[in-house]
Amino acid sequence: MSHSTKVSHLSGSEKVTYRISGKVHYGRYFSAALIFLGLALIVRAFWVGHIRWELVGDYLFGPSIINGIINTLILTAAAMVVGIVLGLAAALMTLSQNPVLNLSARAYIMVFRSVPVLLQLLIWYNLGLVFPTIGIPGLFSVPTTDVVTPFIASLLAFGIMQGSYTSEVIRAGLLSVSRGQSEAATAIGMTRMQSLRRIIIPQAMVVIIPPIGNEVIGMVKYTSIASIIQYKDVIYSAQTIYYTNGRVIELLMVCAFWYLLVVIVLSILQRYVENYFGRHHKR
Repeated sequence: MSHSTKVSHLSGSEKVTYRISGKVHYGRYFSAALIFLGLALIVRAFWVGHIRWELVGDYLFGPSIINGIINTLILTAAAMVVGIVLGLAAALMTLSQNPVLNLSARAYIMVFRSVPVLLQLLIWYNLGLVFPTIGIPGLFSVPTTDVVTPFIASLLAFGIMQGSYTSEVIRAGLLSVSRGQSEAATAIGMTRMQSLRRIIIPQAMVVIIPPIGNEVIGMVKYTSIASIIQYKDVIYSAQTIYYTNGRVIELLMVCAFWYLLVVIVLSILQRYVENYFGRHHKR
């Protein structure tokens, strides 16, 4: 079956009419129907399942849940700051002509991209088994367990891991800027740091921002792993509650709601930031 459209135009003194036929895409309608049917079945399964949705609403804004999502956001922000700082330093080191700096940065990237983040988290949290105390010999020392708290262990694990990935993103962004830009900056008397800060990095941000935004969203979800070392994020808070009342799936739905909300907000902010840095290119 097909549909047709009439198109007319004048040719000399005569009016000529063409009939354009278009194919009806049955596959599109069929696939759309299957998708909607699947979604409807999933919604129905959750709706009629053994889930007390009123409890989901009761716990949604509970004090421990709110504190958990706040702790999740704090850890995410702190880890991303550490990751961006380390990533920028490592990216500049890999672009350096100094072989020591270059090889050191590449070794850092290789090691912390290779070791699973869960393993890094456990190593940092159990650092006291290797170094019982931290300090300056003969002056002062404190127990490592007092310093490497669940938050500090999570910050070190996620921040250092993130830096190894962010360095490659920043390096790609810096390399995307034409070499002539830095040469022109040098010609007018700018130092390397001045040209980076005023010319290279602002232009590289157009390339850097999208993947960094994705990594922020990924970090929100990565931080859920910190619950295994008793960091009081939203999942740990939910676990504390359902270990008591046994309403596991209801508390997991609460966590899912907050993660979904946070990711939606961050996605909107990412779009605004991308538009801000890309406004000159659009012009």
